Amino acid sequence: MARAAGPALGLLLLRLLLQLLSLPAARSSRPGGPHDLLYVSEYFSQSAQKLSFYSWYGNAKLFRFHVPEDTVLLRWLLQASKGKGPECTSMEITIHFRYGAPPIINPLGTRFPSNTTVRPSYNRTLTLSAALQNSTFVNITTPAAGDWFIIAHLPEAAGKIEVKGFSTPCAYLFQPDMFVLRVVAVPVLEPDIPLQQTIVSPARPLHVKIFIPEYTAKMRFTLRSCVVYDTKACAVQLVLGSTTLPQSFQKTLNCRGRANCSLVLDSPPWEKWLQIKAENLGTATVSFEMIASFTACKPGSTNSFLNFYTSLNQSQSTPALGEGPKASTPGMLGNTTLPTVGAANNASNLGTFCLQNQPVIREDLDVASLRFRVINGPSVPVHSEFPTLLLFNLNTGMDSGGTLVVNLLLNQTLLSIGNASVFACVSAASPVLTLNTTHNCDTAFFQGYPMNVTASSTEATLIIPYPETDNWFLSLQLVCPQGQGECNQAKAKVTVSAYLTPCFDDCGTYGQCSLLRRHGYLYASCSCKAGWGGWSCTDDTKAQSIGSQNLATLLLTLSNLMFLPAIAVALYRYYLVEASVYTYTMFFSTFYHACDQPGVAVMCIMDYDTLQYCDFLGSVVAIWVTILCMARVKKILKYVLFVLGTLLIAMSLQLDRRGIWNMMGPCLFALIIMIMAWVYHGVKRRNCYPTSWKRWVFYLIPGITLAFVAISVYAFMETNDNYYYTHSIWHILVASSVSFLLPPRDEHKKPWAWSQKLICRYQICQNDREELYAVT
Repeated sequence: MARAAGPALGLLLLRLLLQLLSLPAARSSRPGGPHDLLYVSEYFSQSAQKLSFYSWYGNAKLFRFHVPEDTVLLRWLLQASKGKGPECTSMEITIHFRYGAPPIINPLGTRFPSNTTVRPSYNRTLTLSAALQNSTFVNITTPAAGDWFIIAHLPEAAGKIEVKGFSTPCAYLFQPDMFVLRVVAVPVLEPDIPLQQTIVSPARPLHVKIFIPEYTAKMRFTLRSCVVYDTKACAVQLVLGSTTLPQSFQKTLNCRGRANCSLVLDSPPWEKWLQIKAENLGTATVSFEMIASFTACKPGSTNSFLNFYTSLNQSQSTPALGEGPKASTPGMLGNTTLPTVGAANNASNLGTFCLQNQPVIREDLDVASLRFRVINGPSVPVHSEFPTLLLFNLNTGMDSGGTLVVNLLLNQTLLSIGNASVFACVSAASPVLTLNTTHNCDTAFFQGYPMNVTASSTEATLIIPYPETDNWFLSLQLVCPQGQGECNQAKAKVTVSAYLTPCFDDCGTYGQCSLLRRHGYLYASCSCKAGWGGWSCTDDTKAQSIGSQNLATLLLTLSNLMFLPAIAVALYRYYLVEASVYTYTMFFSTFYHACDQPGVAVMCIMDYDTLQYCDFLGSVVAIWVTILCMARVKKILKYVLFVLGTLLIAMSLQLDRRGIWNMMGPCLFALIIMIMAWVYHGVKRRNCYPTSWKRWVFYLIPGITLAFVAISVYAFMETNDNYYYTHSIWHILVASSVSFLLPPRDEHKKPWAWSQKLICRYQICQNDREELYAVT
């Protein structure tokens, strides 16, 4: 529980809400009865976060809350605020909710990979217009206990590349607060034992819970002996199950006008508490009895208890299933979780069972990365009489930030009936046990994901991004088109590969898998490049062609060759240090942009971070030495400023590489030195400096114009779409301006004088006083 950090409006709403949720200590459905309900309210908050415009999942801000058990009311207080500056315009904030895992969102409308299951998220919008603050409530009755996730983001990013420090972006803040109302000591409904209950007030519904044991195939819930003031006119409505988002599968049983009514749930969630809420639809006191009964599904296994552990020891040297993530140490199981198989083998000894339990080992590899091994696998026998069941344990709370991939491969040679197919379902909380009759993947409170393999289509893949925190089940059964009579005693072999990976296919060629963190929770997402988009960077709607990528690389690299004229001019005028700096800048700028490309036309001669640092350092130092060279100060002072300025620039770039003042600071300081030097020369000569009008018209004015145009392009025109062209223009303009701005050589220096010193061993000493021979 973190401290609240909301604005004054949020604090006011908080007080009102706490007053709303504060209930008397003992609110009973029957005064003085044995089933008095005690309500307790709790408040949870997280610190506000600054929102970003959306371009990929990493721009959205994630909030994670844990809802306690027996919560009957969940209320979100959503607060948003913005800054006061003129840059803060009206803005619409989109907020997504999901139970069990981060919401799957698609604000850009891109495509998901094939075979990916996606269900739209539940979302709300919050608008900030004239007011600086806004808030709203979201109420959820009987929410599911566990982790709830909220994602908030601004609209799609405009794509403009902002220079850090040049403009001040508006700050949009968002903070959710969670209020819960839970019941203490909820009455428990025992199997096959009637529970007498009374509802006195329609405003106070009754809450009961029942525990669902493992291997429950069906649950029958019955309400009977319902009376209102000794009459049979029952007015009770029952709601079974908890609310989940984005989809809720609660079951409603309306018993109005009936003394007895019942509801059958197929495949209720195993090893969980099932919440039951009873509401009085009338105004008078109503009493009734509740009773629930279970139909068990006895599991069977083809292996004995001893053979299971024998095969477990042998499996430590077997390769992993399919093409999932690679283990760091081949042959080692690492951190494994073993399913309980004692009940399965005991049931198999009875000779009658309705499913075959296939033991699976969970092997943890890394963050949001694990794989499942099938004992005596990877092939799994599939029958027509009963389903084959595999358990995938994803209930640690840290597995929901990855992508679950399930792959089925049918062995045609072992398929006894050619026109038969293997129907499979992947579901959470409980398995699907009626595949041969219903041919759908619905359980009591979950809509599963179907899979199917046949002799003509032997492989099927299912991709589930951000799977809910729960036990997941894979059910397989052999189905025949002419009916199950045709499939009697038929068998098939299916190779099962299941693993959890941070990003599917590692985001492909045009994406990068990034691991994101919110407090202690880790989740992964893809950042796409070269115009590619989508959840796994598989959407090529706006993708750049190979030719466009090559053209972009050539433009950004070859445009640096415009420094060759500047280097030649510097060498011609005997500015050797300046020429060395321009050569350094040209070299690292060329290879940095060759390594910085998002597509396939990439070449990195060293580490990317090193290339970027050297490129930024060379660019700023080139501007620094050019302006100091134009100042025409004495050589000793100029070289001292060269070295001292370069050291300070290197330090500032290490602190903040993209800050605008890392470039503007040295430029302004060098300009001040140049103006002071020019004023000094002008006063000393009593003439405008530089004195030649040709120098101004043909060199300084064109050079300054090119420099200002280059800065304008760099600061105002660059976007993600035109970066390849505008940044190439920046290279050309800056390099060209250097050729114009370099001052002329000293009159006593001959052109290319530096080359003569490389050949001649002896030279006559001469006076190099700059002021005596300077021609301006």
